[in-house]
Parts: sequence; structure tokens; C-alpha cells
Amino acid sequence: MSELELQGIRKLYEGVARPVIPDLDLSIGSGQMAVLVGPSGCGKSTTLRMVAGLEEPTAGTIKIGGRDVTHLQPAERDIAMVFQGYALYPHMSVFENMAFGLRIKHLPEAEIRARVNAAADSLGLTAYLERRPKALSGGQRQRVAIGRAIVREPKVFLFDEPLSNLDAKLRGDMRREIARIHQASKTTSMYVTHDQIEAMTLADVIVVLRDGVVQQIGSPVEIYENPANRFVAGFFGTPSMNFLAADLIAHGDRRAARGGGFEIPLGDAPTLRPAGESDKIVVGIRPERLSLTRREAAADVALAGSVAMREVLGAEVVLHVESAAGALTVRTDAGAAPRPGDQIQVWVDPAAIHLFDGETELRL
Repeated sequence: MSELELQGIRKLYEGVARPVIPDLDLSIGSGQMAVLVGPSGCGKSTTLRMVAGLEEPTAGTIKIGGRDVTHLQPAERDIAMVFQGYALYPHMSVFENMAFGLRIKHLPEAEIRARVNAAADSLGLTAYLERRPKALSGGQRQRVAIGRAIVREPKVFLFDEPLSNLDAKLRGDMRREIARIHQASKTTSMYVTHDQIEAMTLADVIVVLRDGVVQQIGSPVEIYENPANRFVAGFFGTPSMNFLAADLIAHGDRRAARGGGFEIPLGDAPTLRPAGESDKIVVGIRPERLSLTRREAAADVALAGSVAMREVLGAEVVLHVESAAGALTVRTDAGAAPRPGDQIQVWVDPAAIHLFDGETELRL
């Protein structure tokens, strides 16, 4: 197992004024699965390709296990990469595809067969070793691509959106397979995706990128429960977090968030800046933390609105509500969900809200 370090990484393409990666420092601990996540164009795949040696950084240093690999060829870095498009040789059998990298290293034939057979057994590919890729399903091809990486026993695994070409069921199956492989091998891994579910379920640590800049690094729980800014808060969660514009007002030593049709008490809020009449903040609350019923003896705050639409998700329903506070999304049980056109009250638990600065969008 080896630590992966990126120090002062910068990537600027010729003819482009703004760098794709302006200045990136990142350390992935030995044996960790780090998932780089963010919208298209945020620089996550470019970062992974620089680690792989497929892109040259404009500035900065990349180290694997303490060794500077910044200017080494991909074959000299002791990494294995799983691509989005499988990248299998169509004229080779499954066995030969998985063995190809080992043959390049001139390993003994007995060791090659032992490694390939062991990987094929763990991935359920033993019965397909003589087939060519065109005779396999998408999920089987992706397992071959993963198997080809496993047999190399690299210092670092790199995954470039490996599940994006699969249907929903296969994505779930392969997600669990990748998690199992990582638990078994404990190989340091960098995984790139725009899918928040993959990030939350696979990562030991999540790296959230926006325009090449790290927004937050943390465990899945930290990212979800304590987002560093409004962007991170809105990126994670299905449906996305609700955001309500408000003013930070003072009641003596206590604070409140006042917006369209609501005033949410914030207690003495010692971490907030001093209140003023024009202090703009944003109140964030996740759809699952809104309720259609008030808790007994609770300080819940009501938001009145009208149901505009409902999405039935089996046991749950997502309600889209129009209110004076703004558009609201509520996730609730299907059995008790109101219908479009119904006038309802949605209850907010003050302890469940997130607060963001109205200008900087940083968490307060």
C-alpha cells in the first residue's frame, strides 16, 4: 500500500486563459479510497489523468509511495486504470486481456495463470475466460477491465467513471463489487465520478471539486451533515437541499432567520457574525428533514404552501411545494402524502437547518 500525494498541481492548456486546475494539494492515505466528485468540467478526470501519466501537469509534483512520478511514463508508475469504456482488446479472449499487462512485465507463465484465475474466480468470470469481449454483456466487460487491473497488483488503482455506461441495476451490482474488491485488497484508490451515490457508498474520503478548486474534503458523513458551502450542500442529497433566502435579525442576544412567511429562531448562535438589518443569509434544509406534522412540545416552525407536484417513489413520495418562502421539496411517506393543489403546512425543525452566508455562500 502506498500514499498518493499531489502537491501544487496546476494544469493550463495552451490557448486557454484560465487554468483547468489552478492549484491543487491532495493527499490520499495508504489504503484509502478517495472519490473525486463534481459537475462536468470541474477537473476531476484531468486530475486522475495526470496521476496516470496521460496528462502532464503544468506545475506541481505527484508522488506515489514517496516516489516522485511526475514525469514518469504511465508504465513506470505502478498504477492500474479502469476506464469508462472498458478499453478491452476485441481480438483477445478474456484470459488474454487480463494477462496482457503481466506478459508485458515478462512474468512466469505459471504466475500469470495463477493471478488471472484467482481474479476471474473472485469476479465470477471463470466460465468466460475463453470468450472474446463481443460475447460478453456490459457488466461482464467491466468486470474484465477491473480484473485486468487487479492482477497487476499495483500501488494505486485509478477508476475513471467506470460505471457510467451501465444500467441502474448493473451500476448497483458493480458498485458493490468494487467496494468488495477494495475491502479485500486495501489498495490506495482514486475514483472519479459525477454520481453522488457512487461517491457516498464507495468513498473513505470524498474530494468535492468545482472549477478545479477543492470545495471540501471529508468522509461521506461529514460531507452530508456538515457541508462547507452552499455548492457542496446542494450537490449531495436526493432530492437536493432546499435553500431559502433570509435576513439575519437580532432579538436581544438571540438571533433569527427571517424570510418570506417564516422566522426561524437560531438561539444565541454564538458562531454567527453580529446581526444587522441587511445581513443576508441562506437557510438550507434537506427534504427528509421537513415534516407534514408538528412534533409535540417542539419549537418547529410552519411554512404554508400549496402542493404543485408529487413524485411517487414507491414507499416514499417527493412533494414539490410552492410557498412564500420559495420552492420547497419534501420527502415523506407515500401513505400520508397530499395531492397536487392541496394547501398544506410544512414544519421545520430549527435544529435541522444549515446556514450559509448570502454573499460568500460559506457555511456559518
